[in-house]
Amino acid sequence: MEIEDTAASQAARQQAEEAALAGLVDQYAGALYRVAFSVLRNAADAEDAVQEAFLRVLRHRDQLNEVRDHRVWLIRIVWNIVLDRKRRSKTRPETDDVAELARVLPSNGLSAEQVASAVQFHAHVLACVEQLPQKERDVLMLSAFEELSSVEIASVLSITESSVRSRLFRARNLMAGLLNHARGKTRDFEPSGHGAKTAATAEEESR
Repeated sequence: MEIEDTAASQAARQQAEEAALAGLVDQYAGALYRVAFSVLRNAADAEDAVQEAFLRVLRHRDQLNEVRDHRVWLIRIVWNIVLDRKRRSKTRPETDDVAELARVLPSNGLSAEQVASAVQFHAHVLACVEQLPQKERDVLMLSAFEELSSVEIASVLSITESSVRSRLFRARNLMAGLLNHARGKTRDFEPSGHGAKTAATAEEESR
């Protein structure tokens, strides 16, 4: 009887852990895809990175209850995965495919024309972000596109808050110069309404 009770308890605990993991997938898959795609700029690689992140979580699911902020924890995992992949090799070409860029933008209540305009603007800002030095690019992407605080960014990148703030300061100044240099083109792409929230946030970060 004791063995049966122990087996039943273990089964119940495993089911609870799997249910918690499924909840994390549902809640954060979109955010993790945005992080992965913003770095890798390839849909297949981004999806692979997200899947690898959740497989790592599955292997360490017994630690879920010890994690204070699941969102930041998961972003840190996928961030390290995508940076490692980007350093090792580029197995597939980067792309600015409109359909894929649309997946990382909020589109509720937008017309097809507004979505297309938002995607073009987002691609333009990302192109400017790609010209930044890596340290400045990393903090700006996490701040503008994932809206992480300085404390959260420091946790993801394993650096101090003061380093985050100084890198953000430099990134904003550099972005201001890049955006001002291409201001005419940016106005052609800039959408009306809230369709390019993440890209517009990046531009605001540079001011």
